[in-house]
Amino acid sequence: MRTPLGQVRGMGAAKAGTEHFWTQRMTAVSNLPLTIFFVGIVATLAGSSHASATALLGAPWVAIPLLLLILSVAVHMRIGMQVIIEDYVHGEVPKMLALMANTFFCIAVGLACAFALLKISFGV
Repeated sequence: MRTPLGQVRGMGAAKAGTEHFWTQRMTAVSNLPLTIFFVGIVATLAGSSHASATALLGAPWVAIPLLLLILSVAVHMRIGMQVIIEDYVHGEVPKMLALMANTFFCIAVGLACAFALLKISFGV
């Protein structure tokens, strides 16, 4: 026998509110050092030639953190926009379409960035 409060504890209205909250916070925390790393790489590449830039971006110690940054930013962006859409779009059909467009957009941006970085990394 569980009390009504015990049955719903940790299960927001959509049964995933806590997970979204923590995912948003974790991606925000991971974005901080990864963004600092990215800014450092951009500062290092200032004034460099195309060949030296592709050589640096192709190094695994640079490409892997940048891929992690792409993943983290795309997830963070998707969740952040989802919260805004859920709060400010009131019709069910427009809300559903906006949420679908948000997901597709974030996937497209993440894949395009990852493709570009991987293409540079593998020298294709």
